[in-house]
Amino acid sequence: MLALIQRVRRASVTIEGTVVGQIGAGLLVLVCAEQGDTPAQADKLLAKILKLRIFSDAQGKMNRCVQDLDGAGLHGGLLLVSQFTLAADTSGGNRPSFTQVAAPDLGRALYEHFVQQARGAHSEVATGVFAADMQVELVNDGPVTIPMRVQPSI
Repeated sequence: MLALIQRVRRASVTIEGTVVGQIGAGLLVLVCAEQGDTPAQADKLLAKILKLRIFSDAQGKMNRCVQDLDGAGLHGGLLLVSQFTLAADTSGGNRPSFTQVAAPDLGRALYEHFVQQARGAHSEVATGVFAADMQVELVNDGPVTIPMRVQPSI
């Protein structure tokens, strides 16, 4: 599974003029399932994201994770958005190929699993809508943007 994590001051998802998900400070996470991905990979990806130390501590060092903020009452929201284009392969020319993207049924199931697990582990979770045409707005904080991939265990 793939994710693109962005530390944000605020972020929102709008569909047809209606805001369907929004957070204040926290993480905007774009999530993509690839062929062969499993719920175990989704769980591992979520665990890494929740513990990723990219928020500043009192000394200004990136030493806090989103859950540290949540526990300190400082707002540490998660906005989870499905985005199959993270798996784009651009090695063959100018038009991206998406052959590694999970089939829609698997992608939806893994995204919904990811969201459900996040809601069980974190107090503030907002989402986009799987396979919808979404407009995502954000104020990137830093900017801090980190790609992450969890591969199957062998």
